[in-house]
Amino acid sequence: MFAQDSAVSGDEQFNGRWDIRTTGGRSRAWWLEIENAGTPTPQGKFISAFSGDLNVIEDISISGHTLRFGWTRQERPSPGAEPVSRKLVYTAKLVNGRLQGVFEVEGSNQPLLEWIGVRAPVIKEMDDGTWREGKPIELFNGENMTGWVSWDGQEPVGWSVKDGALASTGRGQDIVSQQKFWNFKLHVEFSLAQHSNSGVALRNRYEVQILDDYGRPPNAHSAGALYSRIAPSENASKPAGEWETYDIRLVGCQVTVAFNGKKVIEKGVIDGLTAMAHDSDEGEPGGIALQGDHGPVEFRKITITPLVH
Repeated sequence: MFAQDSAVSGDEQFNGRWDIRTTGGRSRAWWLEIENAGTPTPQGKFISAFSGDLNVIEDISISGHTLRFGWTRQERPSPGAEPVSRKLVYTAKLVNGRLQGVFEVEGSNQPLLEWIGVRAPVIKEMDDGTWREGKPIELFNGENMTGWVSWDGQEPVGWSVKDGALASTGRGQDIVSQQKFWNFKLHVEFSLAQHSNSGVALRNRYEVQILDDYGRPPNAHSAGALYSRIAPSENASKPAGEWETYDIRLVGCQVTVAFNGKKVIEKGVIDGLTAMAHDSDEGEPGGIALQGDHGPVEFRKITITPLVH
């Protein structure tokens, strides 16, 4: 299935961070980091739709210039059936400097899913005080969904404009702005229902978590977190149903988040994609994405200000 890259001198070539996209009609973005390849104890971390988290790889090996990793999970073959163990297996080789891989669920009739990985770019820009503000842009006009599409480029499903707010029923697709941006300031005003969960994905890659967790201790999955990667210094959320604000600044891979006026992340370094990512090309501008499938949420203001030199 794979053609081996003749330029590969050893398994250590698998080391590093990889931006991954699945191929096919509904492409998704994944992220992989491999360490200690070329030794008896390779290690890795992976982000995909699996658990929606930054997962330390349970089972990993490199043999014959082939990377193989995965997890075992319990799932029900059909509603009401007893759970059975299924192994999620990711396999890849290096082909012309890229990872060429397949994903399969062993013991199921699920078809193989092909994927391609490229080395994540090294982004050197820093939030060093030299960036100036451009002209603010209103991404939501308060009247309709002009400028927004679903994550796969189609008409949004499960979203509407209600009383001047962009609202998801809680069963909507993720939506993304048609305009794309690189470095910017972003002001967002939102309100969510009890037990709801949403998010704002910067460049359609890096999710700042929105969550009904008022009063709980902060962690890497809390409201205000860079999801699964950077925990906020405090939980500054309000009770569900109240209007809240994010003021986010992104320069290169440095992110600052002010949550309801309190700075909870200051120049945090983003190591890579989060599970909400739909665009894996980290070296290019991306849209602003809103999560709509984890409970009702409303956005009444989404203002972005490009930062330029």
